[in-house]
Amino acid sequence: MKKLLFLALLFSTSLLFSQKSKVQEGDWKNLKGITEYNLVFDYANLEIPKYDSEEDFLKDKMAKRDEKEPGTGEKFKESWFADRENRYEPKFIESFNKRFDDGEIKVDKDLGDAEYTMKVHTTLIFAGYNVGVSRRPSKIDAVISVYKNDNPDTVIFSVKYTNAEGSGAMGYDFDSGYRISESYAKLAKTFAKDLSKKTK
Repeated sequence: MKKLLFLALLFSTSLLFSQKSKVQEGDWKNLKGITEYNLVFDYANLEIPKYDSEEDFLKDKMAKRDEKEPGTGEKFKESWFADRENRYEPKFIESFNKRFDDGEIKVDKDLGDAEYTMKVHTTLIFAGYNVGVSRRPSKIDAVISVYKNDNPDTVIFSVKYTNAEGSGAMGYDFDSGYRISESYAKLAKTFAKDLSKKTK
């Protein structure tokens, strides 16, 4: 009996923290037949759990690092922003495109022939942690919106994803940028799967 209760609790906990999606505008069918998307990323008004703002988060993390080793705080800030273009965005693109082996749907930055734009607006980042004896995966929330390049005010479809978790295989994910990049891979994988399934 105790074993059954434990399994039930484990199952309910996994459901509670699993990635979820909710359509905000339009319908999945509105994306049917679109084969290419210009990709843009937006990090405006980013929420960081336990902090009032991204600025407060950076101040705290920089101060703690500078206290241990002067100068490392600024390096952390630089990498925090650089990781977006260098790690998160390429990971999203790679993860999405590999779900379509024949290239039937493609996303990338500056696609010249694409008529539609896909905007990935990250609304929350939790970096997670791995200190050896204890670890938590990263997670992101994001709203993915689609509109015609020449009509950005008219969104034909948008969906919000929450709790896209990221972690490395075998627990080797001590770097926060790596963990977060895996959250973007998970987000792209789930969105590509939904897009393929729900536009048929």
